[in-house]
This record gives sequence, C-alpha cells and structure tokens, in this order.
Amino acid sequence: MRWFQLGKRRAEQDPARQQALLRDVRQRFGAHVPAPFGAQAEAVAGLLADDDGLIVAARILGEFADAAYGELFAQAGELYRRTGRGFAVDRRNYRPLWQAAGPELRWSLFELPGGLHPYVQVAAAVTVLGAQAKRTVRVTDPDPLLAYVFEVLDLTVAGWEYGRVRVDVDGAALADRLISTARDLRAAMPDEPPPLPPPVRELMRRNNTVDVYAPTEHRIAGAFNPGRTMRESLLA
Repeated sequence: MRWFQLGKRRAEQDPARQQALLRDVRQRFGAHVPAPFGAQAEAVAGLLADDDGLIVAARILGEFADAAYGELFAQAGELYRRTGRGFAVDRRNYRPLWQAAGPELRWSLFELPGGLHPYVQVAAAVTVLGAQAKRTVRVTDPDPLLAYVFEVLDLTVAGWEYGRVRVDVDGAALADRLISTARDLRAAMPDEPPPLPPPVRELMRRNNTVDVYAPTEHRIAGAFNPGRTMRESLLA
C-alpha cells in the first residue's frame, strides 16, 4: 500500500486491491451474465465507491477508449491496404472518419478485447466518476479522464448515426451518464476546463431526437436528444 499527496489531503492507494477489483468486475459481469445490463452496472458501481474504486473506474474508461481507438485504427489500416484510401483516425473527433468511411467500418464496442462492456463496466465507471466528481479530480488526473469521457460519448453517438447501432434504453442511459459526468468533472476541476471537443460542439448545433427502444423488444420506450442534452448540461 502506498500514500500520495493530493493538495492538502492524502489519499490511500492499494495497487493490489485495485488489480483485484478490476479483475473481479471484468470477470463477474458482462454480456455473458444472464442479468439486465442496468442491474449489473448498478452492482459494479457499488464495488467502485471508494478511492481505489475511483481509480479502477478511471482505468476502465481509459482501457475501453484505448481499445476502441485501436480497433478503429486497425480497420482504417485494413481499408487502406484493400482500397488505397487513407482515413485519419482522430481520437478527439471520430465523426469525420465515420462520415467518410462509415459503410465500410464496423462499430464493435460490444466486442472489444479486454472483456469490458459499454453498458455494464463502462456505464458503472462513468456513474461513480461523476457521482464523486470532486473526489475524482483529486485522486486522478482530470484532463485525460475528461478526454476519455468525451471520446466514449463520441463513439457512442457515432454508432447510432453511422454504425447502424439501435438506440436502446441502455445506450441512451450511457450517453446521458457520459454527458452528466462530463458536466460534473468540468465543474469540479480546480483549473479552467479545456474547451469542448469538436464532436460535442457539432452535436450541440443540432436538435435531432432519436427513438429509444426497449432492450429486448421492438417497441419505442422513449426519445433522446443528444444535442439538447449537451447544451443544457455543458453550457449551463
């Protein structure tokens, strides 16, 4: 166990416990478990409530974003080898990539290496990081963490628009949590937060509402307007 300084307070870190927590939430939860994603996410969030849990939550988000970037980068490379067409893969803005090559790309966030599911471990991580935003920015580096939040949000909405991903209750809940967590982290940052990234600014200029489907039925359960939600949360 080691201690590190955080302003005028000290936080306790236990790397061994963090590894055990990460292994536990990776193995015990996910698509292979016959329980609703929302219930699983709530259970995972309960395991990540202390400082070690916050650090694990930040690792989950970063690992997931890194794996998603690696997958899209590999797809862009394969497209170049097959067609000779080059595509930039910009982690701050995936929208130009999807707009240029969308029909030829696979949205694969449900099956990334590492065993993290966007609606389970990632949703839980985002929830606890936002719920304890003031503590989060003290036990983690908030700048890269906020960038990961926006990156996963960009990937999620791009999947709806370009990746033929059906917007269901779990997906809309994840997007809503990402937006609210970005808001809370920005408000808790000790310094001026960085500018909003290009995909957020682009979506804020739009007012498109998408139908939200029940997870296991082909019926509309509600509606979600990403641009309006971002404006209301991030421009307040």
